[in-house]
Amino acid sequence: MTHVSISFFALASCALAASVNTPKPTFTKDVAPILNNRCVECHRTGEIGPMSFSNYQEVRPWAKAIKEAVVTRKMPVWLADGKHGDFKNDRRLPQAEIDTIANWVSAGAPEGDKADLPPAPKFEVGWNIGKPDKVIDIGEDVSVPASGTVAYKYFRIASGFTEDKWVEAAEIRPSNRKAVHHIIVFIQEPGSKKSFGEAGTLLTGYAPGEQPLRFEPGMAKLVKAGSTFVFQVHYTPNGTAYTDRSYVGLRFAKQPPKVEARTGNALNFGFKIPANDPNYEVKSSWTAKDDVTLVALMPHMHVRGKDFKYTVTYPDGRQEVILDVPKYDFNWQLGYELKTPMTLSKGTKIDCVAHYDNSVNNAANPDPNKDVRWGDQTWQEMMIGWFTYTVPAEKAVVAMN
Repeated sequence: MTHVSISFFALASCALAASVNTPKPTFTKDVAPILNNRCVECHRTGEIGPMSFSNYQEVRPWAKAIKEAVVTRKMPVWLADGKHGDFKNDRRLPQAEIDTIANWVSAGAPEGDKADLPPAPKFEVGWNIGKPDKVIDIGEDVSVPASGTVAYKYFRIASGFTEDKWVEAAEIRPSNRKAVHHIIVFIQEPGSKKSFGEAGTLLTGYAPGEQPLRFEPGMAKLVKAGSTFVFQVHYTPNGTAYTDRSYVGLRFAKQPPKVEARTGNALNFGFKIPANDPNYEVKSSWTAKDDVTLVALMPHMHVRGKDFKYTVTYPDGRQEVILDVPKYDFNWQLGYELKTPMTLSKGTKIDCVAHYDNSVNNAANPDPNKDVRWGDQTWQEMMIGWFTYTVPAEKAVVAMN
């Protein structure tokens, strides 16, 4: 036997020994911590995930599907291009966690020693924001038909607030998710003359993939005494008749906040997407009237939406792309929270550019042979660059409980 063959045999033996001695990942020790941190918030009983991942018995039948979803990065869903922006709610799994799940499945998805199982995360049953201080529903049970089109419904509910309140978290929950596509809750201040359709100041929303509203400590949204909450509800018949009574939970700040959160938008009502156009462009813009701090972004289009980009243009002409969603997905209405808030001086612009695919190449397109304009229903379109910014709260006078 030659020296080369002996060396090769020695290396092969070492590799074999290493593979034998390397412990295989187990659910209790290696996988459960990942799922608890990344998945269980949605994948648990009563939440939006279609299956629960709270224990080994629930996870094991889905092991191969979980591996496929994380290896292809289909889940957790994250649509932003990593080249632009740095977001604190980035859902992407690190490669090490993907490898752990993949290796666990390849090893036969063993359970492992129950003593290694970490404590289960604690959730308030029925809520993601914790126990709310106040719950307000739409005021009636709504019958949703099995078929047809249901126009947007608006429910105007008095807050009952006799003093100003600071909201630090809010969560909308349909009583029947199968009947609801999305809900937006607006705040109408006392004396507002706006109609239902004009709504008011945005509080929070519920839509596929959208997370509840949670502000950082020291940040909150003001709801003035005597305000009214307006629920905009979009029901979508799906072959079965349902009844719904949706509601919103509010958690109030216990101390006066340092900054007030406000919601702005760069939108365009006036577009017309030509029939069979595969890449129609629509632009919108918003200009800061005062110095503000930008904290979050959320693009919104409907089923023809193709991509969406936010660019900041500073008063000196400099430009910076702060969010690029190259493959927009109407089924995942994601918000993007800036890891480092951005100071936008007076005169700074937020420019948004969106593209739409109104051609036969878009499998979700209801009818490529029709021009499309702004409208509420999903077969119509929207172009809204939502964003959240803050201003100092020193001048707000509220009574805190």
